[in-house]
Amino acid sequence: MKPVGSILIFYLLPMLLFSQDLVPPAIQNSFIRVTSYKELSAYIQLLDNQSDLLKVEVIGKSVQGRNLYALKFSSSKFGKDKSKIRVMIFAQQHGDEQSGKEGALLLAQELLKKENLYLFDKIDFLLIPQVNPDGSEKNERRNANDADLNRNHLILTEPETQALHRVFDQYRFEVSMDVHEYSPYGEEWKNYGYRKNSDVTLGTTTNLNVSKEIRDLSRNEYLPFIFKYLNNRKFTAFEYCPGGPPEINYIRHSTFDINDGRQSLGIQNTFSFIQEVMNGSDGYIENLRHRAEAQFTGMRGLLEYVYLNKDKIKILVSEERKKLISGDGAPDISIQSIHVKNGEKLELPLFSYFSGTDTVVTVEDYRPQVKSIYDIRRPDGYLIPKQLTELTDWARRHSFNYSDYKHPGEYTIEQYFVNGIDSIDFEGDQTVDPQVTMKKLQDDIDSKQYIFLPTNQLKGDVLIIALEVKSILGLVTYKNYAHLLKNREAYPVLRVVKNSD
Repeated sequence: MKPVGSILIFYLLPMLLFSQDLVPPAIQNSFIRVTSYKELSAYIQLLDNQSDLLKVEVIGKSVQGRNLYALKFSSSKFGKDKSKIRVMIFAQQHGDEQSGKEGALLLAQELLKKENLYLFDKIDFLLIPQVNPDGSEKNERRNANDADLNRNHLILTEPETQALHRVFDQYRFEVSMDVHEYSPYGEEWKNYGYRKNSDVTLGTTTNLNVSKEIRDLSRNEYLPFIFKYLNNRKFTAFEYCPGGPPEINYIRHSTFDINDGRQSLGIQNTFSFIQEVMNGSDGYIENLRHRAEAQFTGMRGLLEYVYLNKDKIKILVSEERKKLISGDGAPDISIQSIHVKNGEKLELPLFSYFSGTDTVVTVEDYRPQVKSIYDIRRPDGYLIPKQLTELTDWARRHSFNYSDYKHPGEYTIEQYFVNGIDSIDFEGDQTVDPQVTMKKLQDDIDSKQYIFLPTNQLKGDVLIIALEVKSILGLVTYKNYAHLLKNREAYPVLRVVKNSD
């Protein structure tokens, strides 16, 4: 724990002095304004001082030097009791999505009440109320480097996402949730005459390389549970459905990209989700109380589900992660996918601008299924040239296992040659699609000039998706690494594969 400073405690002390429970700043302010960074810092410190159940840690700093707080709830030494399941929830990657932070502070207060202490018989819980304090202070989506943090989890250039992944790597949480808001108020929807109107929407992992068993448990068991949990508490809920308006643009479920908070952790076979609460039409204060309470209820529901199903989740995640670490995962990895129809129609709950009431619209162009259109065989590892410091620095930021390469005789080194660079559709955008051939290298490389990254590690699928030249989710699709892809030249990252018997 790093003290915030007595001046910040003094800032909130008068309003809290006579309260048995520490009341979150938003409630003290009657939800007429959002909680400032100073208020959040002081309130977290007061919570920390109240209970031995909670320990506060500063896990990093924002671009402008603000603390990134992690609230660690445990009835024992955090992360040490192997019988417990580890859960992480993080909010406000986008600074203009204020209700996640407010809901997280409501949750922190609630968890210190005696009636909720039973949760920590089975759970060690880490809560990050605010990933993007710089953006929050200005109510702006991006951080102070003008980076969208929820598109930064693959390249990890920003201090905020680096801090988040460091703490995840430290404890290897089995369950995670990324908390956001969605805005349904765009002009295209207004012209259509309807808009989405669910208080809470939930998204699961959809990348095909995530364990199918984890994906099935998420969608077939968790979603029905949380929808009922929210409905019983008077909040409407539905599965996260980007896209539309219906019959103008198709409707799908989430993205399969691994550059966001949910999928970047899910690809490590984590039971991982995104929660999106409906924003106010002003993108700021409107309906803040209801939004914060919806966020709180969804987060509390996740903890309840995990408590009730701890053994099932913990065993499944452990088994599926062992496959990654041992290299016994699926032999084929999808690096190009599309959203496709599967014959279902979606009954989408909407609000009608015509009648001013809720209604349901049947969506014909509904694409709930992710289908692979290009697989590659899982290699045993990759060789990255040491001189490409942008790649070696990236590998270190991710804390990949790596070493110097000593070429044993049972392995072959392969290299892609780029014959041309086409384009391919990725969820409505165009990205590069190189046309390549493969050649085998003999012993004509200087192995001392490379570092070796094996794929038999927890982040092995991250490596493959990032480094394969034809991956539509890969590093070469980012401007920071686009220079690695050159027409009529060899791709500098080499594949290492075991020789066939």
